[in-house]
Amino acid sequence: MDDSLSNNAARASVLVVEDDEAISDVACTFLAQEGYACTPAFSGTEARLLLDARHFDLVICDLMLPGLPGEDVVALVRAQGSTPVIVTSARGATSDKVALLRTGADDYLVKPFDLDELLARIEVQLRRSAAMPGGGAGAGAAGDARILSYKGWRVDEGLRTFAANGAPIRLTRTEFDLVCALMHRPCKVFTKRELFAAAWREEPVVEEKTVNTHIGNIRAKLKGTGTEGYIETVWGIGFKLAE
Repeated sequence: MDDSLSNNAARASVLVVEDDEAISDVACTFLAQEGYACTPAFSGTEARLLLDARHFDLVICDLMLPGLPGEDVVALVRAQGSTPVIVTSARGATSDKVALLRTGADDYLVKPFDLDELLARIEVQLRRSAAMPGGGAGAGAAGDARILSYKGWRVDEGLRTFAANGAPIRLTRTEFDLVCALMHRPCKVFTKRELFAAAWREEPVVEEKTVNTHIGNIRAKLKGTGTEGYIETVWGIGFKLAE
């Protein structure tokens, strides 16, 4: 890793929720060698107790867990804030991935997974977190907040808040970043790859169809605000803000 990633890892605490002790031990040992402070949880119930007691910079969560299912752990993390969540599961069907992304997961890794790929995905999530005003492990003071407006939408990038026609809308980290990407360039037609890169500040590392899922989630949350039509699909290309 380069120095910036190494410094980021040294400050990052990771909760590894995995009931298979062998997988948990391998993942925690590997990540510890990369500078991360890992805390294992072997059930969803144990994860809930740990999440109630302390803050983590990132959560890695299996789905098939005793006590409390992984889907509920993801929902709990998301209800508490914007801590990134990477789900790991042997269930690799597209429907499973879509369901977890809708629940609030930030990424999905199918078992068995390569440890280097897991590390790369963690780095992506922590870089995104560090890039947020006031975000990230060990982040410094936030810079000046930037207010974005587009028709009935209003975003405060400093406070990470979004409102549609005056109604506050709770967005996940990814949904918020996608909205900001669109609002920064309201006249641009984004390809899915461009939109992914603009929101993640990375080259795409997951399927571009993931963007479709997040856009669908945003539209669903906007229903009833009169602004659900603001994101326009440009068939064969991607998305843009409606003129």
